[in-house]
Amino acid sequence: MSESAVLHIKGRVLAGPDDVREDLWVVGGRVTYTRPAGARDITTVEGWALPGLVDAHCHVGLDAHGAVDEATSEKQALTDREAGTLLIRDAGSPADTRWIDDREDLPRIIRAGRHIARTRRYIRNYAHEIEPEDLVAYVAQEARRGDGWVKLVGDWIDRETGDLAACWPPGAVAAAIAEAHRLGARVTAHCFAEESLAPLVEAGIDCIEHATGLTEETIPLFAERGVAIVPTLVNIATFPQLAAGGDEKYPRWADHMRRLHERRYDTVRAAYDAGVPVYVGTDAGGSLAHGLVAQEVGELVKAGIPAVEALSATAWGAREWLGRPGLGEGDPADLVVYEADPREDVRVLGSPRRVVLRGRVVS
Repeated sequence: MSESAVLHIKGRVLAGPDDVREDLWVVGGRVTYTRPAGARDITTVEGWALPGLVDAHCHVGLDAHGAVDEATSEKQALTDREAGTLLIRDAGSPADTRWIDDREDLPRIIRAGRHIARTRRYIRNYAHEIEPEDLVAYVAQEARRGDGWVKLVGDWIDRETGDLAACWPPGAVAAAIAEAHRLGARVTAHCFAEESLAPLVEAGIDCIEHATGLTEETIPLFAERGVAIVPTLVNIATFPQLAAGGDEKYPRWADHMRRLHERRYDTVRAAYDAGVPVYVGTDAGGSLAHGLVAQEVGELVKAGIPAVEALSATAWGAREWLGRPGLGEGDPADLVVYEADPREDVRVLGSPRRVVLRGRVVS
């Protein structure tokens, strides 16, 4: 499309869960609901439009072995774009992906810097591996490097006990979170197990990734403090396979992972019912493929979250949580068009008709 071209989305525009509009126009890369006067070079797309989807736990620039090159990062970002994901919260990556910001055809990324983990307590080549006395300094460093987020590894397997265990003493993590907040960054943490959760919430953390260890005791604490969770259910589906690989060496850990997997849907539904904010994230980029955002929305629905709320967790609500615009008048035109109303059947998300990024049809 030329700079003077106008894009017309004809059909239904879901500007909010209950805010359904008749038509949307894209002029100069931005949304308007008023037909531009005298427009002639018009491209029309028919269907149901949503704000560009959000994957709030994704890793561009990372694979199972660590940082990847720019060509691989580009392929990852394009795969997410083709699935309708136009806003990514990159939940930890050792690669420098700032160059993506200059690409008009790639999703927008909110970075959390590099993971911060305890020494020898996370996947090799992923994280800064440090001890508690250095946590505040590294959190400050990543808060300055990121886009308003910092990512901690809250628990991981402890080889001495042979099971999941918390990585940080409460005092150290409380000081680190306070420093991040002082610098204007929010903090999230990878957590599978039960015991790591309450100390992190009491220390002031803003979000927990995975959150499979939530219980009747900790769910009310999350709800009271407004701590969000990103369940990454498409990743939790791999727990039985992971457990099978660890049966011989770490049987306690393997059994624990199976139990967390078995109750995953009940855990997410109980958190939602209690008022805990829930958002969509796939954990793509480690061992998981990119482009799975529609599957993750489907998993939330399978867990018992109403379809409109599951949609909000990747659309209106997720964008508001991350402080990014949706489809309001004058907002950047990042949107996805579908053949049918995704509120009626979220499986529609798996087949975008058109993807519009920065006002241009890119797919």
